[in-house]
Amino acid sequence: MLYLFLKPIAILLFKFLFHIKVFGKENIPKRGGFILASNHISYLDPVTLGVACPRRLNFMAKEELFQNPWFSWFISRLGAFPVKRNSADLSALKEAIRRLRQSEVLTIFPEGSRRIDGTSTEPQAGIGFLVAKLALPVVPAFIKGTDIALPKGAKFIRFHQIYVYFGKQILFERGLPYKDIAQRIMQDIGQLSC
Repeated sequence: MLYLFLKPIAILLFKFLFHIKVFGKENIPKRGGFILASNHISYLDPVTLGVACPRRLNFMAKEELFQNPWFSWFISRLGAFPVKRNSADLSALKEAIRRLRQSEVLTIFPEGSRRIDGTSTEPQAGIGFLVAKLALPVVPAFIKGTDIALPKGAKFIRFHQIYVYFGKQILFERGLPYKDIAQRIMQDIGQLSC
């Protein structure tokens, strides 16, 4: 209920503050589970994707965000669940699989954390594992402008246009190594920036 209540408010704010423009909405499946994989350049990115995507999103979020009880309650109601970074977090993977099997949308930032300088790093293999295990489509997404609207260390939001690009669904054949799947996803995300 909280998600449904806050989304229209967030849409209005993003249109007013950031003149958000979204491209490729037709690439979002209308039903069924899929993984939405995006670059990550600002703390605004999860909200930006929630505003841009017509489907309700779920997020794997770093466990540090759940240390404050009130904030933990808030983001949990908005579809986030904790993941331990830089480790094989089996409980987070099980939760991701459970939600995807219930035809929900799972949003993942394959690089694992924000990339402030615009450079790309090796993606985490976890996304490759999920794709290989479930054989679900992946929709790549590219966000532009949130790093200026809310840069690292900023205390206030800046008025700056934000763009979101959704790419065509990617389907992977079975048996591919997890790392290869993750790298292909990052390549497709990168191509949306051109």
